[in-house]
Amino acid sequence: MENIEQLAINTVRVLAADSVQKANSGHPGTPMGLAPIGHVLWSKIMNYNPKDPHWAGRDRFVLSCGHACMLQYAYLFLTGYEVHMDDIKEFRQLHSITPGHPEYGLTPGIEVTTGPLGQGFANGVGMGIARAMLAAKFNKDGFDVFNYNIYAICSDGDLMEGVSSEAASLAGHLGLGSLVYVYDNNHITIEGSTELAFNEDVAARFRSYGWHVQTVDDGNDLEAIESAILAGKDEKKRPSLIIVRTVIGYGSPDKEGTAAAHGSPLGTAEVRKVKEGFGFDPDTSFEIPSDVLQYYRQVGGEGMEKQQKWEALWKNYCQHFSELAETYENAAKDEFPGDWDIDLPEFEPDEKGMATRKAAGKALEAIAPYFPLLVGGAADLAPSTDTLIKGLGSFSKQDPGGRNLHFGIREHAMGAILNGITLTKGFTAFGATFLIFSDYMRPPMRLAAIMKIKPIYVFTHDSIGLGEDGTTHQPVEQLIGLRSVPNLVVIRPADANEAVQAWKVAMTHKGGPVALILTRQEIPILDQNYFTHACHLQKGAYILNDPPTEHKPELILMGSGSEVHLLLEAQTDLFQMGIWARVVSFPSWELFDLQDQAYKEKVLPADLHKRIAVEAGSPIGWAKYVCDEGIVIGLNHFGSSAPGNVLMEEFGFTAENVIQNAKSLMGRF
Repeated sequence: MENIEQLAINTVRVLAADSVQKANSGHPGTPMGLAPIGHVLWSKIMNYNPKDPHWAGRDRFVLSCGHACMLQYAYLFLTGYEVHMDDIKEFRQLHSITPGHPEYGLTPGIEVTTGPLGQGFANGVGMGIARAMLAAKFNKDGFDVFNYNIYAICSDGDLMEGVSSEAASLAGHLGLGSLVYVYDNNHITIEGSTELAFNEDVAARFRSYGWHVQTVDDGNDLEAIESAILAGKDEKKRPSLIIVRTVIGYGSPDKEGTAAAHGSPLGTAEVRKVKEGFGFDPDTSFEIPSDVLQYYRQVGGEGMEKQQKWEALWKNYCQHFSELAETYENAAKDEFPGDWDIDLPEFEPDEKGMATRKAAGKALEAIAPYFPLLVGGAADLAPSTDTLIKGLGSFSKQDPGGRNLHFGIREHAMGAILNGITLTKGFTAFGATFLIFSDYMRPPMRLAAIMKIKPIYVFTHDSIGLGEDGTTHQPVEQLIGLRSVPNLVVIRPADANEAVQAWKVAMTHKGGPVALILTRQEIPILDQNYFTHACHLQKGAYILNDPPTEHKPELILMGSGSEVHLLLEAQTDLFQMGIWARVVSFPSWELFDLQDQAYKEKVLPADLHKRIAVEAGSPIGWAKYVCDEGIVIGLNHFGSSAPGNVLMEEFGFTAENVIQNAKSLMGRF
């Protein structure tokens, strides 16, 4: 067995070198150094079934150092996933399922899209939180149906990134014992030795976080690696980090242990030397010894038996705990209770009004009881974002059944952790902070959009209207920044009732994340019954009020959020001047763009060119909707420290300014 294991490991090393060389692009050295760790995980430790990559009882594997993806692709291929040799040969090529970094939803067996360093580390923490919640809610004596582990491999670069520090700190605090992370301590980055910028005591750092830490001095010592991983698996009260000293590019005579093995092909001559050193034919590419393939396929085939054993346990569980089993299965199938929205609040018209953050909080309270796996929290801002769900407890190692998450002041980790939770079937996860701090969590938001998964972001304090905190806390460019992200739906409701509808859309939307953009300040609650059309927030934009029927609209006033009531005020005065303006509430560009052309034409007729858009943020992007003759009232500068109403007036967000611009546009001076 020892000989076949070493041959198997060397096969992965050669396969990585060949694939990167053929692509003339990639990272050969890290997979070559990690091959023994991958071998132990896939052949001795992890529970998985290549024929059913989504089996609920499987262990999860996260390759946080996504540049080393040829390691993962090799083991997916060898163990029998729907990844074939032709896919390996098409590494990094157009339309292949083996891209340059792992992508969820593209390659069978990939649990999460990684690549930006540190993200996978934090995603795994989210998976660990979800696993602890599942165990707390569903596991019963004799029925440990959710007892899987999350295994991850992370690199020097992962541990340098701040997001991993944030996530590791929280994971240790929460005692996430399902996490078993292997740190590939190869001492090399692209620029050279890690000593150029990184010489901290990683073991001491992680012990201070509350992690269980072990060290393996030789990355080729299979027995020591296996023993350490098993010890990590047995540690139930703390996350585990195993520091393994590896050699990057192991087996490359001229480049192992150097930066030259990191981010570039080894070169044709060097690949020949690698093959000769491992006893492979230097003139043959993509050579897989038959006994190695047989060995790994047998290992992968054992996954079917593991899944069948788990399914038998689940079937027995369903008989003993039928209500709980139904709860999980409905959530896993994304099935909504038929009356889930029956308790959503409806607000009466009120000129003083309500902050949309408060209205959204009431909507969340109404929705939460119907969705037992709806979980979330804030980056230390739950009271300010109205996202604490009363009566549902706070998730902790003492109470893993709590549904309110406390991320601490860790926006970046919060975003990545939400991705990990969301990738656990059945869960809907939300995270909240001020809109200005969305900048701190842009990388995981972008990855969620790439994966087309749906964490929900609650961003409050949405404009200069927040007031006295000043320029550092007043978002200006954030809205257009978020709107620029493909697959991300941004919704900025105009009043309390639109805020409720925004939560409804967030729960039902498919195909990507949703960001709710909410006010700190109170804004009027509009009388939907008074206006021409009822709220159609789900369509992204809708006609809120038209001129009297005898007058055809000659001007469109459009806007989002707190500025919509200004448009209505202006419309009333414009009517008295004989200027017949239509008011369009425009909470979501993305939802509007999804509508058919007939609806778009109804709201924004092509022959109605005179248009004004009003939004207390960057005007960039509104040109798409206002056309060449239109005007955008926005902000091309930062705000100031003063009461919100004072700032709104100072910077032109008033009905009077809308009227003056309308008169100018219509030639009515």
